[in-house]
Amino acid sequence: MSDTDASSRDALLAPNARRFPPLEDADLAARWAKFPKGWDRTYFPTLVGLELEEVRTDYARMRLPYRAELDQPAGVVHGGALATLIDTVVVPAVGQAYPAGWAYFTIQMDVRYIGAVVAQDAVAEGWIEQRGRTLVFCRAEVRTPDGKLAADGTLTYTIRPPRDPARQ
Repeated sequence: MSDTDASSRDALLAPNARRFPPLEDADLAARWAKFPKGWDRTYFPTLVGLELEEVRTDYARMRLPYRAELDQPAGVVHGGALATLIDTVVVPAVGQAYPAGWAYFTIQMDVRYIGAVVAQDAVAEGWIEQRGRTLVFCRAEVRTPDGKLAADGTLTYTIRPPRDPARQ
């Protein structure tokens, strides 16, 4: 694939990426490069098959590779799989501002299903709209490989420092 072809594909699948600067901290980039894998056990995003494609400052892009098990009986990718992608794509964008060990929890998520994903991958972009002291407000969009918008969402995450082992 030529650089021009790759650039055109990225413009279709990731129209928001260029608004966010690359991560400058190599350690931070390495920490998030292994998301959602890299733990000592399998968590739900890995079970579903989500793959990280890009992380930038306050931004991430992930792919849900298509497989027939993700379909619902009408032959389209299940809305719950797309909601999982929306909920997960913002995690690297949220988490990169905090040291390892901090916890982030979804406390609100609204999803709009705009178009069907039929027998193809789904690609999501997630980004930060605003950070507060304990809350982070996010947006996400899911597209098909041809750039068609399939779903979007708004999310609110709460942020918590690591638990004090003495208080558990």
